[in-house]
Amino acid sequence: MPRYMRRMYSDLTNGLPFMKMHGLGNDFVVLDAREKVVLNARTDGTPALPKMTPALAQAIGHRQFGVGFDQLAVITNGAADAHLTFFNSDGSTSAACGNATRCIARFLMEETGKTQLHLTTDRGDLAARDAGNGLTSVNMGHPQLDWDEIPLAHQMDTLELPIDDAPTATGMGNPHCTFFVDDVDAIDLAGFGPGIEHHALYPERTNVQIAQIIGPDHIRMRVWERGVGITLASGSSSCATAVAAARRGLTGRAVRIDLDGGTLHIDWREDGVWMTGPSAHVFSGVLTPSFLESLT
Repeated sequence: MPRYMRRMYSDLTNGLPFMKMHGLGNDFVVLDAREKVVLNARTDGTPALPKMTPALAQAIGHRQFGVGFDQLAVITNGAADAHLTFFNSDGSTSAACGNATRCIARFLMEETGKTQLHLTTDRGDLAARDAGNGLTSVNMGHPQLDWDEIPLAHQMDTLELPIDDAPTATGMGNPHCTFFVDDVDAIDLAGFGPGIEHHALYPERTNVQIAQIIGPDHIRMRVWERGVGITLASGSSSCATAVAAARRGLTGRAVRIDLDGGTLHIDWREDGVWMTGPSAHVFSGVLTPSFLESLT
């Protein structure tokens, strides 16, 4: 987004600029709040970016009455190149969003000319780099494998949960539950996903993956995202599934994952789980003052 658009944050009578991005069809609204203005505050008497509340996130995320998104991300200044905060379309927050992180990393690289970035999130510090050929790699950090880190409701073996078909639990800054099945396209994900998302073993709800092993370095996967529903792709879900498959001895630690929206490459290394894939900045726009006023 050009700098003149970001400066418009200081005067919301002109509306609220945003970017629409997607990673393999997993789509995002991105608000760039880096210049002088901080959330829910005023600097030198100028208006501030409205505080991102569940109601505001839901309104922007509505696909008929708003813009529509799977997740919303806010870019703010931080100790490193930028800090990212994520919201789901139901207004809930998420500490991690892999595809959005990759999209924003590509945007920041193009803006600054850098080929490597240091980003911070509620998940922790994340490294990003240009992988060439228009691809971006993000280190999503070390997976959380202990029950209390994911978190689960009580102590248990995270490799095989006491749920039908013995799924695997993994934390990637957000909780995941991965089922390995013979045919992902035979599963009614819309009917299956909500019950697992709200399962009593997951006090903070969970993302749900159904995964089919194609080969020792190849997985086909579909996703039900916590607070969103079925999505065409999910970066953190892909990382969690790759970790779960490697832990169960079904694949190696470097895999190709084919999602409904395209392909990601995941590599679980000593320094964390690296995710590599494409990104797209589809358009930039402005939320009108009348839209924002209608939400107050």
